Amino acid sequence: MVSKPIHLLHGDDASLLSEALTTLVNELVGDGDRTLLVDELSGEDYTVEHVVDAAHTIAFLSDRRIVVARGFERFGTNDVDPLVRYLGDPLETSTLVVEWRSGRIPKKLADAIKAAGGEKRSTAAPGQARARQSWLDDRMADSPVALEPRAKRLIAEHLGDDVGRLGGLLATLESAFGPGIKLGAGDVSPFLGDAGAVPSWDLTDAIDKGDITTSLTVLSRMLDAGGMHPLQIMAVLHRHYERMLKLDGSGVRDEKAAASLLGMKGSIFPAKKALTQTRRLGSEPIRGAVGLLARADLDLKGRSALEPRTVIEVLTARLAQLSARR
Repeated sequence: MVSKPIHLLHGDDASLLSEALTTLVNELVGDGDRTLLVDELSGEDYTVEHVVDAAHTIAFLSDRRIVVARGFERFGTNDVDPLVRYLGDPLETSTLVVEWRSGRIPKKLADAIKAAGGEKRSTAAPGQARARQSWLDDRMADSPVALEPRAKRLIAEHLGDDVGRLGGLLATLESAFGPGIKLGAGDVSPFLGDAGAVPSWDLTDAIDKGDITTSLTVLSRMLDAGGMHPLQIMAVLHRHYERMLKLDGSGVRDEKAAASLLGMKGSIFPAKKALTQTRRLGSEPIRGAVGLLARADLDLKGRSALEPRTVIEVLTARLAQLSARR
């Protein structure tokens, strides 16, 4: 592959980030000797100066050098100055691979990477459902194992938001069945493990459709696999119905005006969904939903002797029932 002076990979899913970094380093090494080419720095002991010194070092017994710096996000804005200066005149035979796990990348570092002709790449999966499904389909299509359509759907539904588990699952399937073997849903099912978390819009979409069973199933995954507290679920539902409350009677006629009213100018699709559901429900059911939310909020804060999980389950079922009546 074409060598760049620096590749900075960032993402909040540790599995996806680690997988992308490993793939990139393997591509950079190619047929070379990894022991001669790669110098990896990790842990709390190394400094930015150590990274720059390694990048400045002339390759020995090889024509190039790959310096990998893991966990670079622990350095603050002022700490990265030595690297910024290095990128002003990088050594042609060195390639830096920087892992940035979380938090904002300092602007001066991002600017220096761009000016040097380097790469700053997000390893996160797309947030929107359709784009994420396409991303999953592409990764499964590139896998050494051949998956039937039903097996692909099963994997996507089971993993939900935990797409970082896909790489490990595909590797396990390859190890168990071998490359090129066509696998159906029955083949992959025993390897899936616990169901993954799901995005919050899966819950609100199911409620809006009036599907009580699906709503409770999604809620269970958010509470268990997603590790969300009932009060966090309340916040999701409150925001959902608050949007409808703002739209109801506002005179808004299209999704662009709805997005503007809701402060979602860059998010037309969710504004369109909120407007559609507002029109479908109508004023009385929306006010009824807000009343249900208010009572459940008090119950979660101690008014009721019911377990918090029970409170949020009852609320979810009642909200879905409201939508089912329309």
